[in-house]
Amino acid sequence: MTVPASSVSKKLFTEGLGFDGSNFAGLKTIELGDLSLVPDLGAGFIDPFSEIPTISFICDIVEADSKRPFPRDPRHIARKAETYLKKSGIADLSRWSPEFEYYVFDEVLVDTSHLTFGYEIIPSEGEQKGSFGLKTHGGYHALPPEDKLAGLRDRTVMLLEEAGIGITYHHHEVGGHGQAEIEVEFESLAKMGDIAMIVKYFARMTAYEAGMIATFMPKPIHNEAGNGMHFHQHLFKNGKPLFYSKSGYAGLSKTGLQYIAGLLEHSPSLLAITNPSTNSYKRLVPGFEAPVNSFFSLGNRSAAIRIPKYASSPVTKRIEYRPPDATANVYLSMAAQLMAGIDGIKNKLDPGKLGFGPFDVNVFEMTREERSKIKALPGSLAESLRELKKDHAFLLEGGVFDKMMIEDWIKLKFDKDVWPMRNRTHPLEVQLYLDC
Repeated sequence: MTVPASSVSKKLFTEGLGFDGSNFAGLKTIELGDLSLVPDLGAGFIDPFSEIPTISFICDIVEADSKRPFPRDPRHIARKAETYLKKSGIADLSRWSPEFEYYVFDEVLVDTSHLTFGYEIIPSEGEQKGSFGLKTHGGYHALPPEDKLAGLRDRTVMLLEEAGIGITYHHHEVGGHGQAEIEVEFESLAKMGDIAMIVKYFARMTAYEAGMIATFMPKPIHNEAGNGMHFHQHLFKNGKPLFYSKSGYAGLSKTGLQYIAGLLEHSPSLLAITNPSTNSYKRLVPGFEAPVNSFFSLGNRSAAIRIPKYASSPVTKRIEYRPPDATANVYLSMAAQLMAGIDGIKNKLDPGKLGFGPFDVNVFEMTREERSKIKALPGSLAESLRELKKDHAFLLEGGVFDKMMIEDWIKLKFDKDVWPMRNRTHPLEVQLYLDC
């Protein structure tokens, strides 16, 4: 919503602006639709993409009448997860840094009807129609001139820094047809949710201004690397890092290992929130450095949880949860991950005893018998949603998520994602079966 400068007053930041929540799936019903947006002064930035000088604010969603926090506001849920962590006595701070992977294309053509179903991607770079360029899977840390998007990433990062967001680095990712990655400095859970929203907005708008399309879609190109959103995370208490132990495996403490066990134990249901699209599971397939099995390891990119070798000091020691992607609501994704990790610590879960490793080998080179001992991640959104229906008690602790919201989430995802995709004839099916 846009407010002219002449209408801005203190009232805007206390009472907010009303809007109809029933227009957004899963928020409100038609008869009880009124909600309000209250701008958060701590989440404002000058919007570099507005023609007229504009300050943008990420807002809190509140009830229109009482101004109480709206229970389904993802930012509110993220804050409740942080509060629950403190009340648990385990830690008083969780720090997060997702990896932002996305593709930049020149153009995407889509045609869908009951008689036509297809798309065409015109990439910004890479080998295409006989031209020279980066090969499929050949883009990792590429240099110009093959990396045609370095300048675009430079501009994106420059604008993000001007908006107050700390950037670690950016580079060309594996995908040879225009895949980028930006990494940001660590922040608290709720704050990182805001940063993620801004990074995605800036990446898409910078590409748009250049006449291109940026997409965080998990698997836009068949047989090419997908876009993940790997979450680096660790816990602190009174300024002391809790995941480090000099004598532990990969330098991890018992608390860190228990946190890992909670994430992996609940991953089948967790993916319904961290990977909530049918396309998510086109990425989670063997051969693309995307996890398909629930185990942890030191530096192993086929693991669901990787312990970065370069993060070796007490303060930097962390884990990297690799299944998630950017189709998730980032606030809910991090809140759910934190709740799973806390559950592992509270119940003193042991990842080794639960069969989660560590496995410091390429699992795809294991024998079938060896690999069968490792638990597989869900292979579809429908499977993960069914797991969430069975396993969600850990999300309800401390009133962070509520049961009705989980039930509505499952129904919404089946109705809006699973069934429409399952009921649509795929072009490959026509090719395979038309002559039967």
